[in-house]
Amino acid sequence: MTHSKQVMPKAICLMGPTAAGKTDLAISLTEQLPCDIISVDSALIYRGMDIGTAKPDQETLQKAPHRLIDIIDASETYSVAHFYTDALKEMQAISSKGRIPLLVGGTMMYYRILTQGIAALPSADEQVRQQIKQDAQAHGWEYVHAQLTEVDPVSAARIKPSDPQRLQRALEVYRVSGKTMTQIWSEQGALTSNASQSGYTGSVSEVCSDSGLGGLPPVPFNLINVAISPLDRSVLHQRIEQRFDIMLKKGFIEEVEQFYRSDKINADMPSMRCVGYRQVWDFLEGKLDKTAMRERGIIATRQLAKRQLTWLRSWPDLNSLETNDVKNLAKVLKIVENAAY
Repeated sequence: MTHSKQVMPKAICLMGPTAAGKTDLAISLTEQLPCDIISVDSALIYRGMDIGTAKPDQETLQKAPHRLIDIIDASETYSVAHFYTDALKEMQAISSKGRIPLLVGGTMMYYRILTQGIAALPSADEQVRQQIKQDAQAHGWEYVHAQLTEVDPVSAARIKPSDPQRLQRALEVYRVSGKTMTQIWSEQGALTSNASQSGYTGSVSEVCSDSGLGGLPPVPFNLINVAISPLDRSVLHQRIEQRFDIMLKKGFIEEVEQFYRSDKINADMPSMRCVGYRQVWDFLEGKLDKTAMRERGIIATRQLAKRQLTWLRSWPDLNSLETNDVKNLAKVLKIVENAAY
């Protein structure tokens, strides 16, 4: 079934690099429009990760509740497909009440899957799958990993020999279709080496594994794309540095220390690959002193912002705002008003 843009309900996507002022503008919008906020941030999903993710405080959340915040533990994983399913459910629930979904955050891969969906990967082939399993039984998964490295070194670099399910699926996709996962997703423009605040290092193809998940269509909404960012990159860098220092004063190190001392958490988990968290973890391990930790945390955040801005430069139908423009609220209200249902 196809959807005409004229008959689809509106949803606002408020994008932008980290520390650009998205949250403040979003809260102002909820005071002027019948909007409910959905977080589009792959770090805010984790419970207990509050300071280092700049998660809105309880007072702010009471004033303007955010959906898809604090939904999993830091020991758990959350795929792009999970986000798609959860976000679509929330968008439909908000729209059914005659309100407007307001999606706010900087995880660009999440926005991409809502906007473009993803194509289905080839279905499982039991004969090919059994051959791969036989090779693994005879020679070990390192041997299978070497085979994948020959045909798809990008996927092989991402998938470890100790992860047989994903390893088997990546090689199976190549043998069934003649195309690697890397090729399939780069053709669709959906491959990324580091797409989100959590340091997500897979590709969208990771959501299509043994689960039988086929393609996902673009969400049936008229997405109004707005991005906020300082025109001067140095202003963004200054905001990032100031915010990181505020995090440290609020107890960021102590927050990470709780995870560091937990038996359930290790440094390789997606949660601890979040910008800032990895650097504080290294400080706690004694790999960095406090000065170096602060410097590397700020640099990593700047690099994240640069990647986010790179995504936004090629984003279609984008309405751009300048961070310090006092007319931003009025501009967004006008953009929403003029957007067709």
